[in-house]
Amino acid sequence: MAAFDSNVLKLAPDAGTPAYRTAPHNIEAEQGVLGAMLVNNDAFYRVSDFLKPDHFFEPIHQTIFETISAIVRAGKIATPVTLKTFLPTDTDLGGMTVGQYLARLAAEATTIINAQDYGRTIYELAIRRQLIGVGEDMVNVAYDAPVDFAPRAQIEDAERRLYELAEAGRYDGGFQRFSQAMTTALDMAANAYQREGKLSGISTGLRDLDARMGGLQRSDLLVLAGRPGMGKTSLATNIAYNIAAAYQSEVQPDGSMKTINGGVVGFFSCEMSAEQLATRILAEQTEISSSAIRRGGITQSEFDKIRDYTIKLQNLPLYVDETGGLSISQLTARARRLKRQKGLDVIMVDYIQLLQGSGKRSDNRVQEVTEITTSLKALAKELNCPVVALSQLSRQVENREDKHPQLSDLRESGSIEQDADVVVFVYREEYYLQAKEPRTGTPEHEKWQLDMDLAHGKAEVIIAKQRHGPTGTVDLQFEGQFTRFSDLAGGSQFRAPEE
Repeated sequence: MAAFDSNVLKLAPDAGTPAYRTAPHNIEAEQGVLGAMLVNNDAFYRVSDFLKPDHFFEPIHQTIFETISAIVRAGKIATPVTLKTFLPTDTDLGGMTVGQYLARLAAEATTIINAQDYGRTIYELAIRRQLIGVGEDMVNVAYDAPVDFAPRAQIEDAERRLYELAEAGRYDGGFQRFSQAMTTALDMAANAYQREGKLSGISTGLRDLDARMGGLQRSDLLVLAGRPGMGKTSLATNIAYNIAAAYQSEVQPDGSMKTINGGVVGFFSCEMSAEQLATRILAEQTEISSSAIRRGGITQSEFDKIRDYTIKLQNLPLYVDETGGLSISQLTARARRLKRQKGLDVIMVDYIQLLQGSGKRSDNRVQEVTEITTSLKALAKELNCPVVALSQLSRQVENREDKHPQLSDLRESGSIEQDADVVVFVYREEYYLQAKEPRTGTPEHEKWQLDMDLAHGKAEVIIAKQRHGPTGTVDLQFEGQFTRFSDLAGGSQFRAPEE
């Protein structure tokens, strides 16, 4: 069917005037889809999950598609006859009335088989038009930006709009056959069987923790929580280093890289600088006290050892963002960028309470934390990689005789517990015993010394919640001077929770 000319009212350009550029569109494809739906309403369901009225270029086609949608979803039949009563009758469509135009659409319609392909064409052209709009807005804002709108803010806004454009209305989602999900589950089991350590997820480098969790599972949000001084950041840093150090990849037939062991790690450090994290990793690997490294109290041989390890760790796929006061929208934008540019297998966030919501500063911190944890979980699913988010615990822990943390101790929002797939607490009895030392020479001091000897260098990693495995406590070795967690000598140490 011949398309009506949408450019008839445009004046011919004068000599020397740049040629008018029409936004990308395909009138014939729009007519074909609409005609197919009028002939067979089932065609509507082939495109309705991704095609929207504003994806059509011609305004009358937007109106027709929207009206067909309303009629079909109401359980009625959409035909040229039933449709024309809902459309403006005084519209001139290239010399045709609305009724005549609808009849032409139906008479020269494409088959229902082609409806989805035509719909995808319309969708992709609409995306190109929106890309043009984003580009024009970027240019105009860059020229006329208000004083308080920083260029970095414009970049992040453009990234957000581009990502929303890429994700909204994708036609590769929707329902899938259960057999496809079963195949995916079988592939995961096969990978776990073949992988060193027999893990379905990414190894933390801590044998006993992996044995209880199966590694870090893709698309999981793992919350690592504890009171100050328990070693949350140390454990997160150890795990990040272990994953990055084990990284192995292979080139796929399409030229992309596939991770086969370990992974690329993105570490958002809202509290510590990148230099402090690097010092911790050097202390862990060289077994030289981090405090000695910082104050320069090292020998020449120790300095040489540090230098050698620094060279060795140059190519570690561990990327640190030390920006303080990040908003959750900035964090997600940067994670997507790292995934696109370098690849990304694990995200570390230190820590939740230092992040901000995407909106203006809210007086309701509970709602803000809810938004943050919900967004972190969505980011884990979107990028298909585990997110390990550290969290502070409330002070009510200090008021109990038994200082072991509980799920109710998570600060500021029940959404942390709700959104997390795994909640892990770090607890060190030694930390609390040090503050309770009795007077030397008393019987109480002797008992205290015995308790200290038992607790020295020990840490408990309490798995308080796990959607796909058991809860319980894993005992680990902790060497504070090296900020290092490691497996206890003598095999697996795991205690199931008491009933």
